[in-house]
Amino acid sequence: MKLNQIEAEALNLSKEERAELAQKLLLSLDTPSEEEIAEDWLMEAQRRARDLDEGIVQPVSAEEVRRKAQALLR
Repeated sequence: MKLNQIEAEALNLSKEERAELAQKLLLSLDTPSEEEIAEDWLMEAQRRARDLDEGIVQPVSAEEVRRKAQALLR
């Protein structure tokens, strides 16, 4: 299907459907690639490790995180 055919069909949609399609198309442009996501996570892990090494933050045990999460769910 060619772009002009898609455009013609899209313009026949209701206002709400066109808005939904436009939103989906715009979001598809902003989606980072797998490589960008992996790079972002690596930078975040390095930042967190640096914060731990410099004593900026204190580690929290998995048990403590679990207890706090369960308390929030009650």
